Amino acid sequence: MDDVIALRGMRLYGRHGANPGERDAEQPFDVDVELSLNLSRAAQSDDLGDTIDYAALHARIRDVVRAHSFALIERLAGAIADELLSDGRVARVRVRVAKPDLLDGATPSITLTRARYA
Repeated sequence: MDDVIALRGMRLYGRHGANPGERDAEQPFDVDVELSLNLSRAAQSDDLGDTIDYAALHARIRDVVRAHSFALIERLAGAIADELLSDGRVARVRVRVAKPDLLDGATPSITLTRARYA
């Protein structure tokens, strides 16, 4: 499937980290997602109901980042992927989570790809 909806450059705030004190206060996390799904119906109908609403997608991702507290950004990315795959229209997701300026200005990031298996 070649159709993709992407949201890039989300700066979200949450309490995630493995080191002492990292979860005491909110920190920034940069999140990018790509969803693979069939967009042919929306391309013909021009109806928001035939696609995934970008604003609602953003809110779902933001809620995952804010509602949970994980030690690892790998786990955070997994929780985001699980949330996005809960929409039956989504066949595959790619989630990138970065923790900006953590290591003397370096930004660690991870990327997970998950697919729906029937």
